[in-house]
Amino acid sequence: MRRYATNKPFRPIAFIGATALYIMLSCEPRTTMVADAEPLIDTVSALVLAKDSISREISFPGELTSFEKAELYAKVPGYVRQVRVDIGDAVRKGEIMAVLDAPEMSAAYAQTNAEMQAARSKYLGSLDAYQRVANAAKVEGTIAGIELERARNQMMADSAALEATKARRTATGQMNEYLQVRAPFNGIITRRNIDPGSFVGTAGNAPMLVVENSSILRLRLPIPEMYTATDTRGMTMSFSVEAYPQEQFQATLSRTSGAIDQLNRTETWEFLIPNNDRRLKPGMYANAKIRLGNSMPTFLVPSTAVVTNQERRFVIRLSNGKSEWVDVTTGISSGNRTEIFGKLNEGDTLVTKGTDEIRPGKLLAATVHNP
Repeated sequence: MRRYATNKPFRPIAFIGATALYIMLSCEPRTTMVADAEPLIDTVSALVLAKDSISREISFPGELTSFEKAELYAKVPGYVRQVRVDIGDAVRKGEIMAVLDAPEMSAAYAQTNAEMQAARSKYLGSLDAYQRVANAAKVEGTIAGIELERARNQMMADSAALEATKARRTATGQMNEYLQVRAPFNGIITRRNIDPGSFVGTAGNAPMLVVENSSILRLRLPIPEMYTATDTRGMTMSFSVEAYPQEQFQATLSRTSGAIDQLNRTETWEFLIPNNDRRLKPGMYANAKIRLGNSMPTFLVPSTAVVTNQERRFVIRLSNGKSEWVDVTTGISSGNRTEIFGKLNEGDTLVTKGTDEIRPGKLLAATVHNP
């Protein structure tokens, strides 16, 4: 066999040493250096709380009503003798619109008038007798004192009887006046339920006539309780009706009820609408738009900052780098902003996008972006 010579001689000692070193290093225990872990801090978007004013345009349905409206009934039973008006007629205050016929009322007036005349005659007679006795009594011994007193008492009784019959005649005459139905104010006849010969004055009858003053109209709106703090000075609003859908009418606030209705938790606000041209009619439905808001600046936050769960409604405040839940109530919302009330102060830092997953006491770093 041939043996080939190599240029690099084999060195068994170096190979053995390297192998031994590898084994020694492999057998030594491993040591891992771990630095103390720092707690993780989440970064959240936040805002600095400040006060601002807010208002919102809200639509309310309403019904136009006349400024004055009277349903006229007969005071005394009787038959309609004459009707002088019809629906759509304009009437003036005090104008006679219908005449009733009640013969018993005329008879009663004539009787009381006759009774008054008889009482007057009796009184005049007793007055004359008393005066004669009084003149005769001036001569001493002519008339006994008891006779003078009797004449005086008779005169006083007859005078009282006369006054009583005058009062009865006045009352009967007043009842007789009710046979003429007069307009209570300037207005228009909007309903007529009688004709000549109709019997009126009994319970359950419909009104004879309905008079309405529609030169000014009322529009009453039920304002929810949360909006009743709105500054109402000089307040106006606009509304539309189906008859003129492309036209907006203006109205001015006239008065507020000053109390909250216990049934629906609203306050009634009344607006007045001039209507001299009679274009608008009582009974029309109106779609009113009114801008409402608090009279004083309040805390406003993005709607996402308010968290609502099954137990509470709150915002998340950052205090010394830790989260804190603060209970709030909400007010007016407009766009993406909501009015809140709670134990908060201007300058507080609130989480912009709150969630109940951010538990109280959690470490947070805030990046402030005020809206």
